Amino acid sequence: MTEPEVLIVGAGPAGLTAATYLARFRRTVLVADGGKSRACWIPVSHNMPGFPQGITGDAILRRMTEQATEYGAVIEKGRIEALGREGDAFTARLNGQTVRARAVLLATGVTDHHPDLPGVERAIERALVRICPICDGYEAIDKAVAVISTDDKGAREAAFLRTYSDRVALIHVGPVEDLTCRDELERLGIELVCAPIDNVRLEGDRVTALSWGGTFRSFDLVYSALGTSPNATLAEALGARTGEDGRLFVDPHQQTSEPGLYAAGDVVRGLNQIAVASAEAAVAATAIHNRLRQADGLIVPPK
Repeated sequence: MTEPEVLIVGAGPAGLTAATYLARFRRTVLVADGGKSRACWIPVSHNMPGFPQGITGDAILRRMTEQATEYGAVIEKGRIEALGREGDAFTARLNGQTVRARAVLLATGVTDHHPDLPGVERAIERALVRICPICDGYEAIDKAVAVISTDDKGAREAAFLRTYSDRVALIHVGPVEDLTCRDELERLGIELVCAPIDNVRLEGDRVTALSWGGTFRSFDLVYSALGTSPNATLAEALGARTGEDGRLFVDPHQQTSEPGLYAAGDVVRGLNQIAVASAEAAVAATAIHNRLRQADGLIVPPK
């Protein structure tokens, strides 16, 4: 397919939700699947609505893919190499071909900054190293928790985890001057360690990290608070407005500052939740459908 009405960039929860909505709006939809969504890192999600026993990230993506394709959305493996404008429409390069679309939805997400530890990807898959206390802080209740960070973001995350445990340590691996809230950490009873981590051991269901003075410390859970980088380069190339954190500004209908270019999910704001991404995608898909209806003269204007 080279002439879809709508091109969706990204096959994570936001992109797949939008694909289902738009396909059910009887729009021709092409989803460019540029690789693994960060949702695939989820070992088991217990805050996904409708799954009280939990569901894996792979299962979420598989179900959402089946739903989108059932209604006719086309999903093609490959990265969008370039995105441009052609009048009121858009052109994109995908797998060496030019794709033209009347509207584009960016669901490109963010890239996590994982700690430089051996075996970190496997540790994330086993839920020993985690990246989202909003998603799974509940599972940290009364456990020994370490947060790895380079700045005050780690302090804020450690404070958030005090909701669940009184055994929280912040391992600050960045410049000492980048941590400005030591007094607050002491007030909250958060242990502070300022030293690089040299190694990590995974023993059963625990993490043992060698980090300072040859000392080994065992933790039930380790959280990475090293931040993310938004994948917004395609939008920036078109002149779409971004904030200081690199995320895209959108209006209440999820449209960026570029008419016809929409965005949903983690590339837009920082909560990084599947429920949020899906809700934004539903808003964006509906707005795109109505925009195209208006362009085709298929709406009754308000009096």
